[in-house]
Formats: sequence, structure tokens, C-alpha cells
Amino acid sequence: MIKEKIWTRDFVVVCLSSFFMFLTFYILATAFPLYVKDSMHGSQQQMGLAITIYVVGGVLGRPLSGMWADRFGKKRMTVIGLAVFLAACIAYFGAKGMLLFLAVRLVHGVSYAVASTASSAAATSLVPRTRQGEGVGYYSMFMSIAMAIGPALGLWLWKDKNVDVLLLAVCVIAALSLAFAIGMRVTGTRPEPERPAAPVAANTGAKKGRLHWSDVIEPKALPISIVGFVVSFAYSSLSGFFAAFTEEIHQTHVTALFFVVFAVMIVASRPVIGRVFDRYKEHYLYYPGIALFAIGMIVLGQAHSAVAVLLTGAAMGIGYGALLPCFQTLAIKLAPEHRRGSATGTFFLMFDLGYGVGSYVMGVIASVSDYRMMYAGAGSIALLSVLFYVMLHHRRRAALPAPEARAKTA
Repeated sequence: MIKEKIWTRDFVVVCLSSFFMFLTFYILATAFPLYVKDSMHGSQQQMGLAITIYVVGGVLGRPLSGMWADRFGKKRMTVIGLAVFLAACIAYFGAKGMLLFLAVRLVHGVSYAVASTASSAAATSLVPRTRQGEGVGYYSMFMSIAMAIGPALGLWLWKDKNVDVLLLAVCVIAALSLAFAIGMRVTGTRPEPERPAAPVAANTGAKKGRLHWSDVIEPKALPISIVGFVVSFAYSSLSGFFAAFTEEIHQTHVTALFFVVFAVMIVASRPVIGRVFDRYKEHYLYYPGIALFAIGMIVLGQAHSAVAVLLTGAAMGIGYGALLPCFQTLAIKLAPEHRRGSATGTFFLMFDLGYGVGSYVMGVIASVSDYRMMYAGAGSIALLSVLFYVMLHHRRRAALPAPEARAKTA
């Protein structure tokens, strides 16, 4: 049997557009807390707030972004989202005060939510049904590559503490993301049933114009998205505070290398992870993945040498690399095909919410104790996700007849 192609021209274009968008995100997620600390003389809580307010914007934008992608088209919403995303990058040049800076961060977060939800839904629609796990894994691999390059590039761009150089670079990268989005071709790959949805609703006697929560939140994607919330909460301790942690333990020379090792392990394991998901139960990925990620986080908090720091980065990279595509693919597979935009939005809403709340809480923990205690807490929170996974997903799936077979043919 001949396998259907994943690497089509349109899939590559969507992946590249998303890569540059994610690259912008990770550059600023690493550099902006340092900008707040060094240039604005902010506290650890304010460093976390630079990330949290961005994610608040994402949380505000996520619920509607999935519905908009389903209703108005994935390409259109990707382009609109990225146009505002680029405009926000440009607006940072004039955002010198803390309040104005946070206001731009809020708008930037909303635009990121719209663009990333629509582009993720577009990528999913371009992947053959029989290779969903593998295809979504490859798509998220571009996020992992951005995760490797972004923090290191952010630190390098901030080394002279010149915010204009930093912002000029992210504006160029955001413009590249928009340019690739304009070149996307999503319609015609698979019929999109969302367009006739409005007339059908009108004929059923539904109250016109009334928005129900299920229009923006996909209920079938919510349980696994809650598990993603917990993991994202723990992960937030890495991007926002790792540079300050390595400074505290006198290992600043491995800061950028840690993120490279972390992401290289994600990329290296991605082809195997995608195939495992398509052929076996998702539990084969979740349980080993969460064990590596959580234990790596706890050990990181006790690390004293560069070697120990990098080894935990490798372990967490493999673990996180198994978890993220597993969650995202499940959210999509468990939802009806015409609700994939809403399912993607639901997953990222919870994931962003965990990241934003976690960034602030981790900053508070670090301020009242230290970074070692913060990472011990983050690892314990990651382990707590096992309880949510068993209660909200594993038991429910076990109670259904042949769930994997149904998910693969849905």
C-alpha cells in the first residue's frame, strides 16, 4: 500500500510560516523578561508578567479564533492574525513605559492566538488522515526548531542590551511569517464543511446571533487540553526564568546550549513519536514522556554543573517532544472534522493559559524562595498531570469499545 504524501508544497509553506511566528515568540519570551529586568528595572514578578500578559491576550483570542478559522477560512484568519502580529512587533518601538509595553504585549498575544490556531488547523487539514500523528508531529517539529533557535537568538540579540536591534530582528522575522502565510493554499485540499453551517443553523430555529460556549470550545478536546494546561504550567519555568537560574548557579555559558540540546532531542525523536502514535495507544507516549519531563525538571533544580544541566535538557526534550504532539493530535482526532479549528483553539487556549498563569506563579515562587525550589515545584506539578490524565482521558478511553480504531477512521 502506497503511503499518502505529507510533505506537499502547501504543507511546507504552512510549516515555514508557523516556524517564523514561533521563532518570534521564543525570541521575545527569552529576551523580554531580561529587558524588563535590565532596562525597566523590574522585579521577578514583573519579569513573569511580561510573559503572562502576552498569554492573557492569547487566552482572550483563542476561544473565538478556532470558530473564526472554521467559519471564515484558515488562510484568511492566519493572514489577518499575522498582519496584526507584525504591527504589534513594530509598535514595541514606541512602547517605552511599562503600561504601554504591557498593552502592546496584550494585543500581540491576541494576534498570536488567532494566527497560530488558524495555521495549526490549516496544517492539520493538509495531512492525510491515515498519518495524522506523524503529520502533526512534523508540524510541531518546526515549533521545536524555533524553540531551539529562539532562546539562543534572543539572548544573543540582547547581549548589548539594545532593544532597537532586538525589535528590528523580530519585525523582519514576523514579516517572513506573514509572507509565507500569504502564499498558503489551503482550500481544495479537503472539503471544508464549516461554510454551509450558518444556513443550517438558521433553518433549525436556533436563535440568530446567540453565541454558545460550545461554539468556541470543543467539548471533546477539553479533557486532554486540561492535561496540557498542567504540563504547560510546569514548562513555563524554563523559557522565562532559565537564564536567571543559570546566572544564579554560575553556569551562564550553557544557557543557550541547553535550549539547543532540549530542542535537538525533540526533533531527533519526532519521527519515531509520530509513528508510535499512529500505530499504538497514546499511553505509550504519555507515561514515559511525563516521567522524563518531570524528573528532568526536578533534577535540574539540584544541578550544579554544566553536564548535569545539559543532561536534564536532553531528558526533558525527549519527554516534552512526546507530550506536545500527543496532546495536540488527540485534541484534533477526538473532535468532529468540521470542528478541528475549534478543537485546535481549545487545546491552545488551555496550553496558553497554563503557560501564562505558570509564568506568574513561578516568578512568585522564585521571589519568595529561589530558582531551585521553583524547579522542584515545577517538576512536582508536571507529575500531578498524571492524575488528570488518568481521570479525564485514560479511564474514559478504556471504557469505550475500540477507541483507537474509531479515532483513526473518524
